[in-house]
Amino acid sequence: MYALLLSFAVIFVAELGDKSQLMAMTFATRYRFWTVIAAITAATAVVHLVSVAVGSLLGLALPTRPINIVAGIAFVAFGLWTLRGDELSDDEESRAERSKAPAFFAVAGAFFLAELGDKTMLATITLATQEGWFGVWIGSTIGMVAADALAIGVGALLGRHLPERVIKIGAAILFFAFGAWLLYEGIRG
Repeated sequence: MYALLLSFAVIFVAELGDKSQLMAMTFATRYRFWTVIAAITAATAVVHLVSVAVGSLLGLALPTRPINIVAGIAFVAFGLWTLRGDELSDDEESRAERSKAPAFFAVAGAFFLAELGDKTMLATITLATQEGWFGVWIGSTIGMVAADALAIGVGALLGRHLPERVIKIGAAILFFAFGAWLLYEGIRG
């Protein structure tokens, strides 16, 4: 349960202001809300299952102290990445706008490709090195879907007038706090 809640919180925060939220809002302007959410859930579940498998194997193979130090550095880097921000590339935006595939497959495919190597995938791998794979998988998947659903809802209500800078700064601060905590644990032993 701890792994699920921690993963939910970390991935939810990581997803705030991420390009996946922009994609979710773009797709929600073309397709029904439930179709977009179902496709995001399917794609996220697959990507995060691969992530927890990689993270679990690394967690078994490596000692805890170095994992904590590397994870702490990774979370600080995720905080900096969050401050830098994410935007849809022209190619990603045009794919989201003109997809001719059935809605579910168009959204799932776009999300699957967008999440490969993204900070949420890397954060999930990092979490899985220390926590139970199943809790991390479920928590990270629910966290990402919840953040994207929130973006769709808020985007529908407020249009493009989201306080993006405040969201980025808040998310970055939480990443820095997680990073500091993991570095402390790793150094302290």
